[in-house]
Amino acid sequence: MNDILPPESARWEWLEDKVRTLMARYAYRNIRTPIVEPTALFVRGLGAVTDIVEKEMYSFDDRQSGEPLTLRPEATAGVVRAVAEHSLLYDGGKRLYYMGPMFRHERPQRARYRQFHQVGAEALGFPGPELDAELILLAHALWRELGLRAVRLELNSLGEPHERLAHRAALSAYLKQHAELLDEQARRRLDSNPLRILDTKNPAMQAMVEAAPRLIDFLGRESLAHLHAVQAILDANGVAWTINPRLVRGMDYYNLTVFEFVTDQLGAQGTICGGGRYDYLIGQMGGKPAPAVGWALGMERVLELLDAQATAWPCLVPDVYAVIPCASVLPLALATLERLRQHGLAVQMHAAPAGEQGMGSMKFQFKKADASGARYALVFGEDERARGMVSVKALRDGAGTQVEHALDTLAQWAGTLQSPR
Repeated sequence: MNDILPPESARWEWLEDKVRTLMARYAYRNIRTPIVEPTALFVRGLGAVTDIVEKEMYSFDDRQSGEPLTLRPEATAGVVRAVAEHSLLYDGGKRLYYMGPMFRHERPQRARYRQFHQVGAEALGFPGPELDAELILLAHALWRELGLRAVRLELNSLGEPHERLAHRAALSAYLKQHAELLDEQARRRLDSNPLRILDTKNPAMQAMVEAAPRLIDFLGRESLAHLHAVQAILDANGVAWTINPRLVRGMDYYNLTVFEFVTDQLGAQGTICGGGRYDYLIGQMGGKPAPAVGWALGMERVLELLDAQATAWPCLVPDVYAVIPCASVLPLALATLERLRQHGLAVQMHAAPAGEQGMGSMKFQFKKADASGARYALVFGEDERARGMVSVKALRDGAGTQVEHALDTLAQWAGTLQSPR
């Protein structure tokens, strides 16, 4: 787990602002669920035979009640629990999004921490392929807003339960014929969840997995029509896609459309966003059965990919730095700075340095003003105060132009700066 400190935190704020703006544009509304949930929620929602449940969850017993609790490893289960618990779908479908930390006990690696952060979008109560496509278009629009390149979309369909059963029987028979090639994890999943074996990263198993029966060949007319409708909408919007018949995702709750946005610029951990349809999860979690589809993206991976593309990050600097030669002018200076802030300017006030007598020399203060990145320095000297004036020095025009403004006209001057905040 890691700290996120300034100035790096400004990158996170920038990304979060982009997400919030785009979600509003698509009419998705924010939902915030607890970081801690009952362990049974994730076992029931994600599937007992998944890497997350078997070995990655941070679980513990509550000291007072003894209830098994878990730090959320993903957010969809919590969102579905909240939707069912509060009957959010009583008046129709809902489009929701979330941002926040998740927790998985796995080996830390590039852009992958034990506390990591996700953005997710969920559309609940809508059965049609147009929502699958809308969510893919939403993610694609985010890449465009961020300026992300070298991201490609992979699609697959997991069909419906009866189609998966037929495929599972064929897959199990095939895998048992090649049992000598299975690693320990695959042998453990052979009877409980053979579909997940197709998601193996073991190089020694790749050729065998590639030749395994494909689920897409077991899909019936309706499942194929759903997939083709998603593809048609993507085509109409100029979004390129490829079919990856081995794409299964890591949780048990998916059906029909599944998808991932992947890149080759982050090494083995190339998935930056993934999701799909989960029409049976709400009923499975105790709510009234309703269809749903969603995705989640890893914020650390998106930020690292932006770094790899040499993205120019925003630099948060004040508009004004207040130079205060002596403490006697502090009441007047702070009252003036508050008025400037009320007009939308970002203002940094010089403060007395530790271990020094007084406010520090003018030379020292101007050095601090320049280092702050502010466009202007406001000088609140005793002479200026006596005349009801303040000196304004331009720090970024190359000439260091300095003029005086009357204190009662400073608000008008502030209005000309057009601060972006």
